[in-house]
Amino acid sequence: MVDGDDPERMLIRAYAPMRGRAALAALLALDDALAQLLRSTSQPAVGQLRLAWWREALARLDTQPPPAEPVLQGLAAEVIPLGIPGASLVPVVHGWEVLIEEDALEADALTRYGEGRGRLFEAAGRALGADPRDPLAQAGQGWALADLARNLGTMEESAAARALAAPLLAVAAERRWSRNGRALGALAHRARLDLALPHGAPAPIGAPRRVGRLLWHRITGR
Repeated sequence: MVDGDDPERMLIRAYAPMRGRAALAALLALDDALAQLLRSTSQPAVGQLRLAWWREALARLDTQPPPAEPVLQGLAAEVIPLGIPGASLVPVVHGWEVLIEEDALEADALTRYGEGRGRLFEAAGRALGADPRDPLAQAGQGWALADLARNLGTMEESAAARALAAPLLAVAAERRWSRNGRALGALAHRARLDLALPHGAPAPIGAPRRVGRLLWHRITGR
């Protein structure tokens, strides 16, 4: 999703320290690109090949200039110079790959998906200078699972993803986040708001109650 299409995400990105905003945008762009890859791929074998290309391309950022691909160029310009290896982002691809590999998304598969995609928060935390005590792992996994739950076609799989996401996001919500980590905390709070919606209901992006909750987190860290 482009930030311009999502005013809440634009607001959240403004919570990041200035020196890390471009890096956060680059990391979210990677997640968006991988999501779009899965949406546009109908054949699992093709999807696996495309994801394999991303895994290799991310790892090569540590030793080679990026190819002419905007997301990789953004990572090379804004993330790699902060000491975050491209290889550390490969697990994010592995997380997305679970959705192609598994015919049924049972608890083990959902956990692997959440742990993989959720590593994006750990990289972003480093880029933003977040406090190591910020619950980055729980927030990232809960955020990933909550987003997936809203996009799964079957009620059973969606309910399973929601059940895993809820306690992770509860941990993220009960902690006071460091100032540098609050953009990621806000993403976790937004995911928790989305999780409370009925299955299939569109998120009321920009609604006063939602924006107010995000602003309260920016002020208080909670």
